[in-house]
Amino acid sequence: MKTIIYTEYGGPDVLHLQETEKPGPKSNEVLVRIHAVSVNYGDIIARNFKNIPAGEFNMPSLFRILARFGFGFSKPKRQILGNTFAGEVEMVGSDVKQFRAGEQVFGYTGEAMGAYAEYLCVPEDSIIALKPSHMTYEEASSVPYGATMALGLLRKVNIQKGQRVIVIGASGAIGSAAVQLASHYFGAEVTGVCSTQGMEYVKNLGAATVIDYKKEDFTKNGESYDLIIDILGKGSFSKYRASLAQNGIYLPVSFKTSKLLQMIRTSVSGGKKVICALATPNQADLEFIREFFDDRKLKSFVDQTFPLEKAAEAHSYVEAGNKKGSVVLTA
Repeated sequence: MKTIIYTEYGGPDVLHLQETEKPGPKSNEVLVRIHAVSVNYGDIIARNFKNIPAGEFNMPSLFRILARFGFGFSKPKRQILGNTFAGEVEMVGSDVKQFRAGEQVFGYTGEAMGAYAEYLCVPEDSIIALKPSHMTYEEASSVPYGATMALGLLRKVNIQKGQRVIVIGASGAIGSAAVQLASHYFGAEVTGVCSTQGMEYVKNLGAATVIDYKKEDFTKNGESYDLIIDILGKGSFSKYRASLAQNGIYLPVSFKTSKLLQMIRTSVSGGKKVICALATPNQADLEFIREFFDDRKLKSFVDQTFPLEKAAEAHSYVEAGNKKGSVVLTA
């Protein structure tokens, strides 16, 4: 089968096409013929993991050390990227009960990766579900990661109907899902912050207001928010504190140790808080998300598609920062 392999860390050019053996499912596994796989921020980080300075790794040092063990120190242990996919079940293991050959599915493999390929085996109880029937494979492939992560995070902060929420980094996978879920499911009034290129995209997601961070600093507009979601965690509690409403929450999705300490301090002092949380999505979360897409309450926007063999070009496009929606590889 066709597979995109990388055997060393580096730029997009380390990705290359290679023929590998088609996998066979174990008794509890589903063999999926991959039709589309989304190019996520995690793919970019994993591909160049060795060369990313510690200061740019937006998680505590312990997480970075654990990630180095998981992904490999000098060269990649997991040589096939891609963790958000959509495809068709080709074969199921002898013990599989949930799925049948011919069904269209989508899913998320997490740190196991492996979806930059024509075929992928996943356990039936992993984060995999039937694909929303009206969605294309390309549209569905971009959903599982961002939507399940955003759902988990929003649940942790107990978001309420009518609250004012601002999402910094609203055009990415998690950010775009957070905008839609906060608005359409939780009933919040949502403001999205993104680049100039992403403004129309974020508006179409359901944001009541969209701010171009290159032209406007939302902390100076006099508005206050019940929840500030900082996707990449590049801001700070001190910078955003004045923009938080009474008892407002600053939620950095990516965070270092300093923000963990702020969370401890603000939990004791009361009032405005920092909450650092990790979402741990599961199959039930993806089923929940699928129902929302089936009801057409949520949308998936695909900006560009590339054939699998042009994965390097897709990575270059994403890294250029011009994408307006998802970037997808088709196999």
